[in-house]
Amino acid sequence: MKPIHRIALAGAALALAVTAIAYAPAPSFAAEQTKMVGGAAMYPSKNIVQNAVNSKDHTTLVAAVKAAGLVDTLQSPGPFTVFAPTNEAFAKLPAGTVDTLLKPENKKTLTNVLTYHVVAGRMTAKDLMNKVKAGGGKAELTTVEGAKLTVAEKDGKLWITDAKGGHAQVTIGNVMQSNGVIHVIDTVMLPG
Repeated sequence: MKPIHRIALAGAALALAVTAIAYAPAPSFAAEQTKMVGGAAMYPSKNIVQNAVNSKDHTTLVAAVKAAGLVDTLQSPGPFTVFAPTNEAFAKLPAGTVDTLLKPENKKTLTNVLTYHVVAGRMTAKDLMNKVKAGGGKAELTTVEGAKLTVAEKDGKLWITDAKGGHAQVTIGNVMQSNGVIHVIDTVMLPG
């Protein structure tokens, strides 16, 4: 075979290989749009609990979910929209509140507080903003606990108001999960 034919054959083989790579399906991990929360990647292919346990900013929330016996619920198919308070949010509560809530005799109260942060369905920040616009500036959401949360927009940010008038800002929105979505908030919401 002449050297020119070898070069042409090698070039054709290289072009075919490049074309095959270009059209090959991307690895599944490449398709996941992760967000960093508490120093850890949150994977959309994992459920709410599987992701939350990796966030160093949500250790108090994870401990509370375990103490309330809600792990299985939050690992179920859902979908759920979770407003997830950070450790700093729990630290804003009066001294001793978290320790008191984590006691076995206060499981019902703890469950009520936690389920007040959960809404049935998957509502992205865009969905929430649309509800706020449709509601003339506010939207009411019924929580799994049964009470209402009010969502509003201020300066392009979502704000949540609880039944007692407390306000929480969504600091990280649209943390997608296999069974819903998490919106990180900076204050613990309390039912009435």
